[in-house]
Amino acid sequence: MNKFSFCALILFGSCVAARPVVAQDVAAGKTSFNKCVACHAVGEGARTRVGPQLNGLDGRKSGTAPGFSYSDANRNSGITWNEAEFREYMKDPRLKVPGNKMAFAGIKSEKEIMDLWAFLFQFDGDGKIKK
Repeated sequence: MNKFSFCALILFGSCVAARPVVAQDVAAGKTSFNKCVACHAVGEGARTRVGPQLNGLDGRKSGTAPGFSYSDANRNSGITWNEAEFREYMKDPRLKVPGNKMAFAGIKSEKEIMDLWAFLFQFDGDGKIKK
């Protein structure tokens, strides 16, 4: 191995090691969503339950799903849902948005959170699977 190849390999390896990669599994996310179905719905025909429906979550401002009475904390959180916000919120919803009404302890597994995001991300605002 020449000196250039060795340096390139070291540089590539350090870049990969610096950023953890978590593969997303939609099927595993669907299974994880079973923890959520008592309060939330997603997909065509999803309705508000104890919590808001979660269609079109990516890019939606927190506290804006129609038909759900949000806490002031959630409405005023300033969150626009995306992968990073979702990941942080799902680890500990009450820590991320103190005073919200969600009675859920959170998910500690980064992989499970990312799988759940992959499952939810596939639904557009009408509950249809994005193409």
